[in-house]
Amino acid sequence: MEGKQKEPVAIISLRKLSLRPPEPQQREMKPFTVEDAVETVGFGRFHILLFLIMGSTGVVEAMEIMLIAVVSPVIRCEWQLENWQVAFVTTMVFFGYMMSSILFGLLADRYGRWKILLISFLWGAYFSLLTSFSPSYIWFVFLRTMVGCGVSGHAQGLIIMTEFLPTKFRGYMLPLSQVFWLAGSLLIISLASVVIPTIGWRWLIRIASIPGIVLVMAFKFIPESARFNVSTGNTEAALSTLERIAKVNRSVMPQGQLVEPILEKRGRFADLLSGTYLRTTLQIWVIWLGISFAYYGVILASAELLERDLVCGSKSKSESEVVATVGDSESHSPCHCHLFAPSDYRTMIISTAGEIALNPLNILGINFLGRRLSLSITMGCTALFFLLLNICTSSAGLIGFLFMLRALVAANFNTIYIYTAEVYPTTMRALGMGTSGSLCRIGAMVAPFISQVLMSASVLGALCLFSSVCVVCAISALTLPVETKGRALQQIK
Repeated sequence: MEGKQKEPVAIISLRKLSLRPPEPQQREMKPFTVEDAVETVGFGRFHILLFLIMGSTGVVEAMEIMLIAVVSPVIRCEWQLENWQVAFVTTMVFFGYMMSSILFGLLADRYGRWKILLISFLWGAYFSLLTSFSPSYIWFVFLRTMVGCGVSGHAQGLIIMTEFLPTKFRGYMLPLSQVFWLAGSLLIISLASVVIPTIGWRWLIRIASIPGIVLVMAFKFIPESARFNVSTGNTEAALSTLERIAKVNRSVMPQGQLVEPILEKRGRFADLLSGTYLRTTLQIWVIWLGISFAYYGVILASAELLERDLVCGSKSKSESEVVATVGDSESHSPCHCHLFAPSDYRTMIISTAGEIALNPLNILGINFLGRRLSLSITMGCTALFFLLLNICTSSAGLIGFLFMLRALVAANFNTIYIYTAEVYPTTMRALGMGTSGSLCRIGAMVAPFISQVLMSASVLGALCLFSSVCVVCAISALTLPVETKGRALQQIK
C-alpha cells in the first residue's frame, strides 16, 4: 500500500517540474533593429523576386531613354529638323527628369518609396502613349518631357531593393541589375529595326509602353520598405513585412522586439549640405553629373557616328539635303537626313551589349577594391577610350571602341548608384538619390549638344571634352571621404 501511495506523488512532482517557465524566455524581449532582421533573415526567394521585379524597372527606363536615339533620324526627316532641334528633344527629356527627380525623392522620404514608384510608372506610361499621337514637333517635345518626369521616379525601385538586401549581397545584386538596363536597350533597338521600316515610329512608341504597364501589375508582390516604415513609426507594418520575408525565405526572425527610433525630420534638403555630408554630397554631385554626361554622350555619339558616318572625319563638315515631296512638288531642306540601315542597328546592338561585358570585373572591383577605387579606375579608363575613339580606324575598330566605352560607362553608373544608396541614412536616402539623379541630368541635357552639334563641327574637340570631364570624376571618386564597402545601411545620420 505504501508503494501505491508514493506513485501519485511522483507524478505530481514531475508535472510541477514540466510546468515551470523556461529560463531562456527572459532573453526573448531583447530589442532588435530592421538591420538586425534583414541580416538574420538573409538572402532567399523573396530577394530573387524583388530583384526580378525592381530590376525590371531598368528595362522600362532604358527603353524610354534609348527610344530617342533610335527615333531621332526618323523625326529629323519627317519634320525636317535642324541639328539643334534634334538635340533639344533629348535635352527636354532630361530637363523633365531633373525637375521631378528632387520632388519624387522628397516625397518618397516622406510618404513611401512604393507609392512614388507606382505613380511615376503610371505617369510615364500615360504620357509615352500620348507621344505616339504627336501631331507636331512641339507636341512631341512637350510629351517626351512629361515622360522624362515619370522616368525620374524609377530610381525608387533601386532604393527599395537596396533597403531589403543584406549587406554582403548589395555589392553583387545591385551591379547585376545592369542586365535589365541592357535588356531594355537591346529590346528597343531590335524593335526599332523591325517596326520603324514597316509600321513606323509611332507604333514603336506604343509597343515600348507595354512593359511599363505590365510591370505596374507586378508591384503588388513587393511591400513598402521596412526601413521606411519604422522611420515613420509604423513598426507593425515593418514587422509584418519582415515576418513575411522570413516566411517566404523559409528563415527565422530575430528573437525579441523590433525597436527603432521614430524619425521626425525626414527628407530635408538642408541635411544633404550639413557639415556631416557636405563634402560627400558635393563630390557625389560632380561624379553623377560627369557620369551622366559621358553615358548619354556615348549613346548619342554612337548614333551620330553611324548616322553621319563621321569615321576619320569623312563627312564631319558636309550636310546632306532632304528632299520632301508635297503633292507634285518637291521642297528642299538643308538639314541632314539619313535613316539607319540594318547594319547600323546591328552595330548599335553590338556596342550596347558591351554594357554587360565588364560586369564580372565590376562586381569584383566593387567588393574587393571598394567603391571609391573601383569607380576611379573605370572613370580613368573611360577618359582614355573617349580619346581612342578619335583614331581613324575601320568600322570594326569603331565598333570595338564603342563596345568598350559602353562597358565602362555602365560600370561607372553601377558603382555610383550603389555608393549613393549606401552612404546616406534612411532619413535622406531617397532625397540623396533624387538630388543626385536630378543634377546628373544637367550632364545629360548638355550631352546632346556636344554629341549632335559640336561633334559635327569638331570630333576631336567633342571627345576631348568628354575625356576631361571623366578625369575630373576619377579624381573626385578617389577622394570621397567615406568608403561604404561592408558597411551596414545607416538609419539616422
